[in-house]
Amino acid sequence: MNLSGETVKSATLAALLAGSLLAALPQSVLAQQAASAGPGAGRPAAKKSSPYQPVKIPKPAKTFYQAYGGVDNLSVRQTASGNLIRFSYRVVDPARAKALGEKTATPYLIGQRSHAMLQIPVMDKIGQLRQSGMPEAGQEYWMVFSNKGNLIKTGDRVNVLIGSFHFDGLVVE
Repeated sequence: MNLSGETVKSATLAALLAGSLLAALPQSVLAQQAASAGPGAGRPAAKKSSPYQPVKIPKPAKTFYQAYGGVDNLSVRQTASGNLIRFSYRVVDPARAKALGEKTATPYLIGQRSHAMLQIPVMDKIGQLRQSGMPEAGQEYWMVFSNKGNLIKTGDRVNVLIGSFHFDGLVVE
């Protein structure tokens, strides 16, 4: 293809003119054009976080559990990759907390979302995976529930039933 000298000169002039116009545009116009290109065109999107915070046990509930069951510092946590859930508590009044450590009282952990009822596993030589016996004030006690199949997950609310004791609405950490 044979181009004349004037065609090359006019093409070069047009390119220089376009470049100088682009350089003269304000940065805000260029930023608006980049933003309108789409969400994935520029920088990566920021990770969204939940505006909701996990709810701890309210103060009136803590007072109730101290008066009702003689315990405080209730916690429910997943352990062993979610296959076990540990319920722990600290004894404040040993006389009231005595029923929590009785071997005849069968503990259950019930998931409010999944309606799963978990029990304490029994090992052949060890027995139930829980502490039992006469409680002492200031000591922390625990029991472990089997969560086979991960029916209860972190953030779920659960109820713990031990004989006549009910600890409702605890959040799994």
